[in-house]
Amino acid sequence: MYKMIFFSLLLPFNFICELAAQIDQAKQWSQFRGYLSSGVLDQANLPDSWDLASGKNVLWNIEIPGLGLSSPVIWRDKLFVTSAISKEDTEGLKKGIYGDIGPVEDDSEHEWKVYCINKLTGDLIWEKLAYRGVPEQKRHPKSTHANSSVATDGSYVVAFFGSEGLYCYDMEGNLMWKKDFGLLRSVFFRVESAEWEFASSPIIYDDKVIVQCDVMENSFLAAYDVKTGQELWKKERDEYPGWCTPNVYVSNGRKIVAVNGFKHRGGYDLETGKEIWRMSGGGDIQIPTPIVGERLIYFNSAHGPQSPIMAVKYSAKGDITLVQDQLSNEFVKWCVPRGGSYMQTMVLYDGLLYNLKWNGQLDCYNAETGEEAYHEKMGRAKSFTASPVISDARIYVVSDEGEVYVIKAGRDFEILSKNELNETCMVTPAITDGIIIFRTQSRLIAFSKNSIIK
Repeated sequence: MYKMIFFSLLLPFNFICELAAQIDQAKQWSQFRGYLSSGVLDQANLPDSWDLASGKNVLWNIEIPGLGLSSPVIWRDKLFVTSAISKEDTEGLKKGIYGDIGPVEDDSEHEWKVYCINKLTGDLIWEKLAYRGVPEQKRHPKSTHANSSVATDGSYVVAFFGSEGLYCYDMEGNLMWKKDFGLLRSVFFRVESAEWEFASSPIIYDDKVIVQCDVMENSFLAAYDVKTGQELWKKERDEYPGWCTPNVYVSNGRKIVAVNGFKHRGGYDLETGKEIWRMSGGGDIQIPTPIVGERLIYFNSAHGPQSPIMAVKYSAKGDITLVQDQLSNEFVKWCVPRGGSYMQTMVLYDGLLYNLKWNGQLDCYNAETGEEAYHEKMGRAKSFTASPVISDARIYVVSDEGEVYVIKAGRDFEILSKNELNETCMVTPAITDGIIIFRTQSRLIAFSKNSIIK
């Protein structure tokens, strides 16, 4: 009897502890675009405007050596970012919308580094050299050799540099384990000489590191023990090279890894790697991350003849591919056939789905039905690469030129303010309590209300 009473008390306590841990994790910006890649963090009390010249609402402003397109990742007071540093690869990032597919011709030695920075002060806590050598792959003019954002669970920090390896550190910067996958050819599938570099970011879920490697040969999705690096499962994928970061959703207690794709978009069991559902179609250079809703998973892609946005039901199983001219089926709730974007991941907020395109066009949809609420253009900015983020009903959108538009969330389009970063910016910003952080071509800049930089 006493054992029964003990266990009846223990189960609720464990449940409460697990719930508290989930709430804490949801408040951290623990991977690309934060918790579950949502791009959302409310109750952050961010500024709508700032001024770099006067220091208004500028908390700190520091230089980051080298080139990197990895977004800042934050756990409590620690911010993590990566960079690839070369004395010769100084061409920088080429802004704009253009059709050049050739890579930057550079074969200089690089240093791949992970930086840990105090988010409140901008002071360096530690930096670690992960790898030194000549890159195995060339980079696109709008790409770098450090594109993937790190992932952290508060105990470990995992950094992925593609062909230069996967590295796991503890929070003090001690290397715990590393993996070498050999050459991961991230190229344009129609022109293999167009080397664009690796960009899929790792994620951590339930003590598992999940990596999606859609490359020219031997594509795979795999899970590793975050503590030891032990391979838990690895599934081959028949897929074109892509630059997608995976995500996870929970359906009837089953945890499912969702991956974007062209030949093989799908869902895999988190524990075993078993394929649950799959579909083909969409943009044939797949980049955006799937977005998790309450009952639907949202996919977005655009390249070649197709550019859909699709809402897939949690209950999906088997092959759910839409046939010609079909906009829904048993497991696809709705599809907008010409609504997707090439680079940007969407953001879901208060029942509305926002999709940003390269030219600064922002589209808003009813997330349940796919009905369009508006279709608006952002100012005169020429091109956009970074994905939007939202906090407290404010959408933050940054152009390649470093213009930041603050837009009111809702069914009616309204620009609240426009601010300048004064440098090229192609990186999705990060949000934490009271602070929004942008990575420009050479700097990290933190903005907070009532701050004057010293």
